[in-house]
Amino acid sequence: MGWSHSELEDAFALYQQASADARRTGDWGLFADRFTEDARYYEHAYGRFEGRAAIREWVIRTMGAFPGNRMTAFPANWSVIDADRGWVIAEIDNPMEDPGDGSHHAAANITILHYGGDGLWCYEEDAYNPMNFLRMAQGWCRAAHAAGTLPEDARIWSDRYGR
Repeated sequence: MGWSHSELEDAFALYQQASADARRTGDWGLFADRFTEDARYYEHAYGRFEGRAAIREWVIRTMGAFPGNRMTAFPANWSVIDADRGWVIAEIDNPMEDPGDGSHHAAANITILHYGGDGLWCYEEDAYNPMNFLRMAQGWCRAAHAAGTLPEDARIWSDRYGR
């Protein structure tokens, strides 16, 4: 493909801004709009999604429920741009909101993005150990329970997946 480094850098900045805006507003369609109509998304715990509409449906459902709805940001801890392939690979942090005691709870994933042109991505893969996210969310629930701030959706999740 041979995309320029600056084009990929700008597209990744737009992707990160869309994630921040989606979190702030609750409109996860903003995130889905950063993908081409025929994009593919491979999320290791949730499966494969084909097309922007499927990505939109999945991200709205996932980020609207615990633990996604308690994550505060999705900053890149680091990223690498491969302009020849049109790829950006990044470690994305997933910090949770304060459970009420000031403790910090977060887990990271590796995101692999393939560029599709015009500022949009045609492929994303999120690779991580689901057990790290499970332990992080369980710890958050224990802290929120102890602080008396455990919301109902997190209580239901915790009853199902253990504290």
